[in-house]
Amino acid sequence: MRQVSALSLVSLLVLGSSAAASETDNASKGIWSHDETATVTVSGHQGMFDGVRLTELQRQQMRDLMQLARQELPELNTNDVEVMHRLIIAEKFDEAAVRAQAEKMAQRQVVRQVEMAKVRNQMYNLLTSEQKQILAQKHQQRMESMRQQMDRVNQASARKQ
Repeated sequence: MRQVSALSLVSLLVLGSSAAASETDNASKGIWSHDETATVTVSGHQGMFDGVRLTELQRQQMRDLMQLARQELPELNTNDVEVMHRLIIAEKFDEAAVRAQAEKMAQRQVVRQVEMAKVRNQMYNLLTSEQKQILAQKHQQRMESMRQQMDRVNQASARKQ
């Protein structure tokens, strides 16, 4: 069971890395779409600032921050994913090697997450107090939705056992 959990964690970390990289890449290229309410969304992702009306100056400052962050983020290492894949498909499972590889990948993900959190904090601090209130409301809505989804998953799991 621990092996499955570890592999699941690594998969989530890899997916999270690619989503964060894609979000950073899109923002650094200036791929922002505007709907009729002039809110900002990062293409293809539910962004942190969805539902918040930003000024053009705020949008430009956020683009600049994302572009700078993209230059400073450590690159994703596809070799790590390949190593993990080879460990998974090996004839004999080597838990120690998988654990070491997972920890290596997780540590790189921690570095990326800290850097992205730093940038998001800088972006958040560009907002007015009214915009911050809107974000707080949106965050609460997302958290409630996430809790409901997790409750459903946990209930389904409990029924299967």
